Amino acid sequence: SAQAAERALTSARAEINSPSVVRVAKYVPGKGVTFHAGQIDINFSGFVNGFYTFNSPGGGRPVAGGISTGSSGFDTSGVRNGLLPAGLLVKVSTTQDGLDMSANFGFYPGLNNNDPGAFNANSGGSAVGLGTAGLDVRQVFATVGNARIGTFKVGRDLALFGADAILNDATLLSVGSTGSNANPANTSLGRIGVGYVYADWIPQISYASPTWKGLQGTIGIFTPLDEYNYAGSGYSAANSQHSAPMIQGKATYDVTLGDLKARFWSSFLIQHQQHLTSSAIPTTQNRSTTAEAADVGTKLTYGPFEGVAYYYYGSGLGTTGLFFDGVSASGRKRDSEGYYVQGAVKVMPRLKFVGSYGVSNLYQAPGESIPLLVRRNQSEVGAGYYNLTDWLTLMAEYAHTESAAHGPNHNKDNTVSAGAALFF
Repeated sequence: SAQAAERALTSARAEINSPSVVRVAKYVPGKGVTFHAGQIDINFSGFVNGFYTFNSPGGGRPVAGGISTGSSGFDTSGVRNGLLPAGLLVKVSTTQDGLDMSANFGFYPGLNNNDPGAFNANSGGSAVGLGTAGLDVRQVFATVGNARIGTFKVGRDLALFGADAILNDATLLSVGSTGSNANPANTSLGRIGVGYVYADWIPQISYASPTWKGLQGTIGIFTPLDEYNYAGSGYSAANSQHSAPMIQGKATYDVTLGDLKARFWSSFLIQHQQHLTSSAIPTTQNRSTTAEAADVGTKLTYGPFEGVAYYYYGSGLGTTGLFFDGVSASGRKRDSEGYYVQGAVKVMPRLKFVGSYGVSNLYQAPGESIPLLVRRNQSEVGAGYYNLTDWLTLMAEYAHTESAAHGPNHNKDNTVSAGAALFF
């Protein structure tokens, strides 16, 4: 009987340990749900958020390329996403011949009706019946590597320049500047254009080095993006011809000194912009330029306190989005710079308050005079976050946004938002 019981136990263990049996890993809050199927791990994670947002214009006159909606003249209400839409992330990973590899997919649906335009799922929404929400497929990429040789990435993912700026921005979890609340888009702006230029999700081939004593470097080639006349009225040159890729790189350094945790980072981008076109450039001329940008930032955490400081400078970079109004109608580069500072404190284990201030400046090219073109976007944000459970966070926020032109035009608006986000 004892031998029979031992054989039965051995057989049961063999069946349980069989590669054909799918297991569920121990759940870790914020890390999603992971299934082990033999040598393959399948991870599902995601989030859903929604906010009631009330925007009140503070008056003023329109600013070409400005963020504020203060000149609209009417209050707006909306139930919308924040800077993040909803998201479903799928990661399939394994180890073969000593190499860790993964396939990653990120699907980001919005709440409001989609109205496809130049920015696709991020264009202004459409508050008309019988609409449907948009789906923003931001991530489709594969990784190969290990801790010894580093990691190679191929596919579409968040770019390097400005990535840490948005990932450490508190408004990533809330709303910030709305951009437009009358016809809400797939996302709000958060602090995009009022402290940093959007990093964007760009097709890439990149390499991240192994981490050595907290130091890591990443570099890659990316699909080049067009210079874009965001301000309209022929104020900026545009292009759609690229013979060379965009190059971006980043270095990060993480260190812990007692109770102080710190991260420092710096990144850059370079892109050659060919065959610029505008009404001021004769079709017989083939004008080109090289856009360049760099940034620095830090995040410090000490007990219940947290601080972030960030600064960027670009030539031909533009403002708000990559290469938005970066080049004048004559084909000369405009300089731009910006920064944001942010402080947070946990007054209780589950309750955190955050305040931040940010500015983005766009300067005119030499010899240029456009009074209506945006000179400065800025905002102040105050918010409270309460973690009701490991999954559910309740939020309330106030944001004040201002835009000023190179001439006398300026406007401002105020936004109050309250809502919740569920992460799993």
